[in-house]
Amino acid sequence: MANFNTHVTVASAASGLAASTAAYVGLIEAMDAAWYMFIGVIGGMLPDIDADNSTPVKRLFTFLAGLCGVSVWTIFAPFLESQRLLLAAAVGFLLVRYPLFFLFQQTTVHRGVFHSLLGALFFGLLAVCVNHYFLHWTVLQSWLSGIFLVFGFIVHLCLDEVFSVDLANGRMKKSFGTALKLFSYNDATASSLLLVAAIALYIAAPPASQLIRAWEMAQWAKVDITNGQSFDVLERSGLDLLSEFNVNPGSYRR
Repeated sequence: MANFNTHVTVASAASGLAASTAAYVGLIEAMDAAWYMFIGVIGGMLPDIDADNSTPVKRLFTFLAGLCGVSVWTIFAPFLESQRLLLAAAVGFLLVRYPLFFLFQQTTVHRGVFHSLLGALFFGLLAVCVNHYFLHWTVLQSWLSGIFLVFGFIVHLCLDEVFSVDLANGRMKKSFGTALKLFSYNDATASSLLLVAAIALYIAAPPASQLIRAWEMAQWAKVDITNGQSFDVLERSGLDLLSEFNVNPGSYRR
């Protein structure tokens, strides 16, 4: 399987090109391209959250713990004095970062239910709902964030499958077929629960009519792979985005 740095680099390149294309055809604003690229990179790290002590899962639970602490502070600020409020926020942070993190590690296996297309769908819909209801983004921006996260997620799955092929010896490794799958075939219960959660998120998500309308209005005819000029414009835009994230763009030039 590919390592963490490889996943981040490839996700950055793929998401940068996707964001550049979206801006080029008018699907997104050029100033938002860096944000959507960032979301794609986050998606490119998410499938490994079920790996014990992996970098993505540590960062995810640190972020969730911080979010919990901020939420506790916001909710109880009108009712508690400063010292008790600080204590409550700290308790919220520690509960998520350590006991909940430990429980997550004990109940998940690497390349399990989250390492699948169903996992990509779940996290994509979760991103839509979080962006719309908590960050108060527009419906279109929320759905686009979810799409870019799913895109980065799938790039990760595909890359793991590529690394499951031993080209030198012409054989498939034992890990082949465990990365890019519809759902966890070995854990029907977990897959069923994740499917129910995904359906619930879809029902809760705002209507996708604005996304469909924006997609139809995008100038997709401008993207012609037989047109070298169009490719050069996309390449330059993608390299500019990569440079913003301190990714070496030289490795992606033709």
